[in-house]
Amino acid sequence: MGFLNHMVDAAPQPALGSAICALYDPRAHTLTWSQAGHPAPLLFRGGEGWSLRPPEGVLLGATSGATYTQRTEVLEPGDTLVLHTDGLAPRGPLASDATGAERLLRLADRFASARTAQECVRTVAETFGKEEREDDACVLVTRIGSDA
Repeated sequence: MGFLNHMVDAAPQPALGSAICALYDPRAHTLTWSQAGHPAPLLFRGGEGWSLRPPEGVLLGATSGATYTQRTEVLEPGDTLVLHTDGLAPRGPLASDATGAERLLRLADRFASARTAQECVRTVAETFGKEEREDDACVLVTRIGSDA
């Protein structure tokens, strides 16, 4: 992440951007991740959902020599992990006060009853798909499998 920040900082045009980098180790069932001003992944387990505690990191291009740390989370079979952009929730005078993450967390029961990650994506599309937004939106949903 520090290298990405250096590249953005050294670019001839000033720029800012958020990013998340993650690596899942299926043998150890661990997710190691870092972020640069990006919304934290959401973890859903047993009908409940929460935002992972973010490691240290500021927007790419915000400052030279920024420090980025990483966190490691243990994931369990059946967990659903959701990565998303902040453009998921519309902004503006008619928008809800709830962030995209808050609205996604309200889907915990529906994610728990979904058989696959694809069904979770359908739920997100049904919930957010018809809204106009000023920014691009992206969501990635994965379901952690068992060793068997």
